[in-house]
Amino acid sequence: MQNASAVSAPRDGRAGITADLVGRLIAAQFPQWAGLPVVPVPVDGHDNRTYRLGEDMTVRLPTAAGYAPAVRKESVWLPRLAPHLPVAVPPILATGEPGEGYAHPWSVRGWLEGETAHPSRIGDMSAFAVQLAEFLLALQRCDSTGGPAAGEHSFYRGASLRHYDEETRRCLAALEGRVDTDLAAEVWRAALAATWTGRPVWFHGDVAAGNLLVAGGRLTAVIDFGTSGVGDPACDLVIAWTMFEGASREAFRAAVGGDPGMWARARGWALWKALLLLASAIDSDTDSDRVKAAEQRRVITHVLSDHLATA
Repeated sequence: MQNASAVSAPRDGRAGITADLVGRLIAAQFPQWAGLPVVPVPVDGHDNRTYRLGEDMTVRLPTAAGYAPAVRKESVWLPRLAPHLPVAVPPILATGEPGEGYAHPWSVRGWLEGETAHPSRIGDMSAFAVQLAEFLLALQRCDSTGGPAAGEHSFYRGASLRHYDEETRRCLAALEGRVDTDLAAEVWRAALAATWTGRPVWFHGDVAAGNLLVAGGRLTAVIDFGTSGVGDPACDLVIAWTMFEGASREAFRAAVGGDPGMWARARGWALWKALLLLASAIDSDTDSDRVKAAEQRRVITHVLSDHLATA
């Protein structure tokens, strides 16, 4: 399993990207791999389309211009970060150029074995939480000199939460009476007040189950560094509420460490995204949106409870 978020594979051809296009790009730019089978991966993301190339490679293509800068960022920085990290990250084999009617840079990567980190595939969630924390701390220790400062390329992960203040307040207004918006607003204010003053460090930007690969119940790889950069690592702690709970959350918190301000900002990141997703799904009657709404309600409940417990 190799790609970026827990989304079922889209139909071949979304954003104009097809297996035929991938084959033509490979033949034109990397003829040494021409003729290898090109097959969509079973689980794909929104920002990129990923195809398996032969037995041990993948091709990753951005779906829109806004996601294209990640290609060169990953191509430059992942090889530099990889030797210092305790688990595998995508090995970059080649970077392709626009062509064959496709407008963006793209990349060829080595295939990473493993399955996405669903709790059913993890025997000891607390041990897994500690292992993930150790990866994040190792990432933060990597030399950040010259690294890409948090901003538009990272969708402002690693930057100030104030970028999403207006959007969050709109979501709070839209959800008035549907969740505890008074307490949620308090959590958001606390997150904004907890100004980050630390030195810039590397962050991943999208630490989620779909970007974590496991084998034998252990973390074996972290993928999709498209929103990575250098800045405030609090955004990488959202998984404390989206995946962990109870003992595993406490194990993660203890292993990560950090001051109360970092965790206040982390709650802000989790709350922003959960409110945004809930507001988009709460009035829908589709099964998928009902599931999404229930999951975001769960995350919000955990975030608000955590705030009360640490206030």
